[in-house]
Amino acid sequence: MKTLVKISLVAAALALLLPVASQQLLAQGHHPHYLHALSDLRFARALLQRPNGGELGAQERDSIHDIDEAIRELKVAAIDDGKGLDDHAAVDPHWPWAGRLHKAREVLNRAISDCSKEEDNPNTRGLQARILEHLQHAHHHVDEAIAIVEHH
Repeated sequence: MKTLVKISLVAAALALLLPVASQQLLAQGHHPHYLHALSDLRFARALLQRPNGGELGAQERDSIHDIDEAIRELKVAAIDDGKGLDDHAAVDPHWPWAGRLHKAREVLNRAISDCSKEEDNPNTRGLQARILEHLQHAHHHVDEAIAIVEHH
């Protein structure tokens, strides 16, 4: 009887985990660079959040909006790793704001590079163009924020 219960528990666990694992493997096999971009975008978004909950400037708000739109487009492409916006590398809340902005720009550059890879599916090229447009806008807003911070 105990063996039957153990086998049932293992079978139930496999039934729950197999769809998630297969979805991630399928996504990784087709677009691993989009998965890297998703991870980078979550981190860039976290870097742009004020550590003390303070008011964001228009540039940071606009950049976060464009990052969110790029994430949404990536998820429309069924390239979803199942992670939430808060699932990213830790951000030191004491990191100077200018440093966070520069790091966000660096991370956005990586996401742009990942999403710029040649697309083998002609049906998704429009999607890729929209993703890149959002990322370029986010990058531009971060550049504006950096210019403001460096001039004050």
